[in-house]
Amino acid sequence: IGGFDGTLHRPPGGGLIIELEPAAEAADPSATVERVLQAVLGTYSPRVLCDEAARLFREVTGYDRVMIYRFDDEGHGEVVAEDRRPGVEAYLGNRYPATDIPQIARRLYERNRVRVLVDVDYAPVPLVPRLSPLSGEELDMSLCVLRSISPMHVQYLRNMGVAATLVASLMVGGKLWGLVACHHDTPRPAPFGIRAAAELLAEAVGTRLAALECFVQAQAELSVRRLEQRMIEAISREGDWRSALFDNAHSLLQPVGATGAALLFEGQTLTAGEVPGTLELRELGRWLDGASRSASHGPVIASTALGLEEPRFAALIPIASGILATPVSASPGEYLVWFRPEQIRTVTWGGDPTKPMIVGHDPTQLSPRRSFAQWHQVVEATAEPWTPTDLATARLVGATVTDVVLQFRSVQMLIAQDQLNQVRQQVGISDQPVVVADGEGRIQLANAAFDQLLPPLGQAPATAGPRHIEDLLPHFEDSPDVLRRMRDVLENGRNWRGEVRIRTPDGTRPMLVRADPVYSAPERVLGHVFLFTDLTERKAADAARRRFQEGILAEQQPKPGRLDSAADLVFRNLLATVVENAQLAALEITDGVDVARIPAMLDSVRSSAARTTAVLEHLIRHAIQATA
Repeated sequence: IGGFDGTLHRPPGGGLIIELEPAAEAADPSATVERVLQAVLGTYSPRVLCDEAARLFREVTGYDRVMIYRFDDEGHGEVVAEDRRPGVEAYLGNRYPATDIPQIARRLYERNRVRVLVDVDYAPVPLVPRLSPLSGEELDMSLCVLRSISPMHVQYLRNMGVAATLVASLMVGGKLWGLVACHHDTPRPAPFGIRAAAELLAEAVGTRLAALECFVQAQAELSVRRLEQRMIEAISREGDWRSALFDNAHSLLQPVGATGAALLFEGQTLTAGEVPGTLELRELGRWLDGASRSASHGPVIASTALGLEEPRFAALIPIASGILATPVSASPGEYLVWFRPEQIRTVTWGGDPTKPMIVGHDPTQLSPRRSFAQWHQVVEATAEPWTPTDLATARLVGATVTDVVLQFRSVQMLIAQDQLNQVRQQVGISDQPVVVADGEGRIQLANAAFDQLLPPLGQAPATAGPRHIEDLLPHFEDSPDVLRRMRDVLENGRNWRGEVRIRTPDGTRPMLVRADPVYSAPERVLGHVFLFTDLTERKAADAARRRFQEGILAEQQPKPGRLDSAADLVFRNLLATVVENAQLAALEITDGVDVARIPAMLDSVRSSAARTTAVLEHLIRHAIQATA
């Protein structure tokens, strides 16, 4: 539009918002974009990626200082990477309280991925008219490029000695992971080309972060699968699974970075590494029975300051400030617990976190703190925080051990029928559907979770005697194949791992069947254990993968008339790198640690790829038009 760059979008209240700004000289961005995208793809750890991202952002934008700012679970931020001009003050390692970026600002960062302030001394201009003629309400300017900045934030920047900023959002898995904060000591324009390149780079970094974090989780999953195999082998070799957990302490401690672990099971304790004494462990088990569970972490209980949260455990601070516990059965007091010692550390804050605001002469006048001098806080009685991967790994280990315990106790029941009532209680309160049959296939036990899945087995007349495992066939969609599998288990003593669809009152449900014979001696089968695992979430994950692939393929299809042939060639070459980054992220998102999150994570990667594609197309079109 003449000597102006124009951007437009539709606000929620209807209409069209058009923003005009003086056009800036634009160079061909293709070489720079290709280079920075390849640099992002070439990183293989989150730390290296953050360091590289800070360097690339400074190279692309030209600001004096670039910081990668990550949020923790409590909302506090930490500068985890930095690239700066010589002579500019370093902020690397500084932490900032959650109050520095209010929730309303965080929601804005999730919607508007790049925010720019050219000059802290700018004069805001009122909108005319104040209310939208279309809606009669104030105009929603959340997505506007030229939207004014909060006076509080402007003063915050002045207090830091910053004259201009560009802030890009880092979204991982659909959530605000952190920010890229670019600061300049003097006013600095950020024309469309710079903003588009920054948004494109931020999307690429967020996608790569998702891939790398999922890779770490996949490695943890692999460790857990190996542990499961060792437990099964230990049962076959020694008749007990517990030795597999503690014969190799490193394999139990390393996946979650713990210094000690304890198993509380059937009134006994087994330990590895540095742990509290037996009496303290039993008291801890009783406390865990009443501890609250987090909805997001499932059955896992985690604390990094046990002695502070529960004073009766204050004596354990040196070796057990941090605990991570997961139940190994549905019985009370049975847990696998990991420990971390107290880590006395100094936290460096960018200013006093206890004084985020200053009250002026008028109590209604607030301003941000004026000093950002490093403020050191000594933190005691706390351990190194448990990461989301640690929590997910503990949840997976707990589920694995619970499965093995169920099978182990079912085997005990078959070997010693006089323990049937005890085992019926222990297996019965499990939330995983379980059926135990004798050597002939007559059902001895089906727990409440199985009765919820299918009509209760107890509805059969008492005179009918024990029901047979084959009586379940009408509930399976593919009955002939299921019958063949069942008879193979019963007659030939073979294991069965397979997927079935079960008819329930709510419709069909995909389930994974795990059937194992139990031997009392070679070639003598005592009975069989059938475990059922709901695959509904895994099927949703598979559907998300298909949507992802379809979406990626759609992004690669030609869009006639959008770009001329020369620009289209440049676009496709760069798009190939964007797609590669997205596909690598999708490959790393495995079923392992938290299958329920997979659809949202894949949809987030697909959305990021689509957003990046659109920004890339606009950037190329803008550069060509500006050059022409």
